[in-house]
Amino acid sequence: MGHGPTGMVAGAPGLARRVGREASQVFNIVLYAPEIPANTGNIGRTCVLTGSRLHLVEPLGFSLDDRMLRRAGLGFWPNLDVVRYTGWEEFLRQNGLANNAADGGDTAGGEPNGGAPADAPWLHLLTKKARRTYAESTYRDGDFLVFGSESTGIPEQVLAAHPESCERIPMLPDAASLSNRDAWAAHEESLGDAAASAGAGASPLLRPDICGNFVNVDDWRISALNLSNAVAVVLYEALRQTGFAGMGAGA
Repeated sequence: MGHGPTGMVAGAPGLARRVGREASQVFNIVLYAPEIPANTGNIGRTCVLTGSRLHLVEPLGFSLDDRMLRRAGLGFWPNLDVVRYTGWEEFLRQNGLANNAADGGDTAGGEPNGGAPADAPWLHLLTKKARRTYAESTYRDGDFLVFGSESTGIPEQVLAAHPESCERIPMLPDAASLSNRDAWAAHEESLGDAAASAGAGASPLLRPDICGNFVNVDDWRISALNLSNAVAVVLYEALRQTGFAGMGAGA
């Protein structure tokens, strides 16, 4: 892989291109600052088998040459359509999304296209801080499904800039799913105390929310799905809504 003139790194032509699908017919999986190479490897494998494009937004917590990444992706990684960006703003600019809900303004029916043209791709920001679930959203060919890092998720300033794009995967509350929830809560509190003493503010899971689309601040969830599982859940709902094009689902 080599760096392009804009700082992007592109992989080999992916399955989407090899079966002749246009870019507008390909779902885009976006990982914002992923940290665990095995998760990204698994997600890359899912992208190849669904004809999706993978976008990696720096900083990355690993090298693209990492053995664990390629081991998780098995032999699929060389076939992956992957693009790398030096940051979120470059990702938006390179994909024509800079004005897509950038002002967090009103959208018809609450759909996440902001003031963009009706046929423009939509951003879907997956976060446990959203009210609307992914199953209540509409997905179209070419949309971008964005997932944050394993430890902190999508940065709050990004969520606040795109309030109508926030979606969540329903999960049981901590009280119903975690027998050691008190230990988790104590761990988060210690992180907050350490961050505060360092002048960095509270732990991300304890900070008051800054976006009107978030759930109640008292309803923070400690537990969350594995990143690669979360990507598969939402991507397959998007594929279902668009008819599993080219995947033989109706055979």
